[in-house]
Amino acid sequence: MKYLFIVQGEGRGHLTQAISLKNILIKNGHEITKVIVGKSTHGEIPGFFTEKIKSGIVRVESPSFVTDKKNIRIRITRTIFYNLFHSRRFLNSLKTIKRIVDNEKPDIIVNFYDTLGGLFYLAYKVEIPFYCIGHQYLIFHPEFSFPENHFLDKFLFKFHARLTSINATKRLALSFRSMTDNFDKKGVVVPPLLRKEVFDKNIITEDFIHGYTLNDGYANEIIEWHKNKTNIKIHFFWDKKDAMDETTYHNNLIFHKIDDEKFLDYMSRCSGYASTAGFESICEAMYMGKPVMMIPTAGHFEQTCNALDASFSGAGIVSESFDLSRFIEYIPLHNQNYSEFRNWVKNAEVFFIYHLVHSVNNYSIKKFEKFTFAINKKVFRKSTILRTQSFR
Repeated sequence: MKYLFIVQGEGRGHLTQAISLKNILIKNGHEITKVIVGKSTHGEIPGFFTEKIKSGIVRVESPSFVTDKKNIRIRITRTIFYNLFHSRRFLNSLKTIKRIVDNEKPDIIVNFYDTLGGLFYLAYKVEIPFYCIGHQYLIFHPEFSFPENHFLDKFLFKFHARLTSINATKRLALSFRSMTDNFDKKGVVVPPLLRKEVFDKNIITEDFIHGYTLNDGYANEIIEWHKNKTNIKIHFFWDKKDAMDETTYHNNLIFHKIDDEKFLDYMSRCSGYASTAGFESICEAMYMGKPVMMIPTAGHFEQTCNALDASFSGAGIVSESFDLSRFIEYIPLHNQNYSEFRNWVKNAEVFFIYHLVHSVNNYSIKKFEKFTFAINKKVFRKSTILRTQSFR
């Protein structure tokens, strides 16, 4: 079967998810025709993505967040008006997607939470099955817990999630843990999409803190904290445009331009991981047994939800700032067994091959139903294991 990907290019998570799914589909004899990456005008596609995805990449301009002058807090009102003002650019992006779809004639379109994916299905009459992947779709699950209050934020979050998945065949909701499956008619719960490199890492513990920040404005907060804690070794990764591969503020404080292999190497060796609360890297830390401190980007309600959901799953603690003192005190107290999480993650290939291949071809669901789970919010029990080969 031929697949076309549409990928939100901001941050790191959706990009690595696309790489993971591409590897699963190729392994099982399928083809990725094109990968359309939605980016803002100032954004760059990381080198690791172009190297790993290999399929033909087409960059288009997509709606994005607007931050304050310090590049820290997301401004929701300004974001809305900015994207409305530049709507003509996005219309051109939709026309580009239409040309690509007409030329490539994919059997399935997979959207990794880019707004253009939903708008494309709104603007054009498309008969191609449309599958949307993201942790964000878990918010439609009846067991998902939101932060208290935040009524407007909750409404806008749900509106945006629906916007990315207009006319979706299915919403595949990535989850830290197994939950009751079908929900919201189109929603199904699936494991995280982690890449093979995560599974292959030799996990050790060295005396340094690893981290990532979505908005490079948080770097100043980390630098200020470190002035009084120069004995603490810190390696942070950022997406700062025009930054050198390494920026050394102190022998024990180094910022690295995002490089995915290097990022995973530091993750496998660190004593703890501190980050703006993106889903994918939290999953990687959990799989490697690393304690996590999550600092949701200010004004980014989605990350606030991520952090709360991850804390329910035992990832670590939530903080409002990059004051790492609390995290340093927490690290030796972190005692979480991740064996159940690892089992959940290792079944990802079976889930995605079923939903993106076999269910499309109307295969019998009996084989997939061999996966039965006893579920509550804290306990996961796997009763039957079905290998991917059994689908062949």
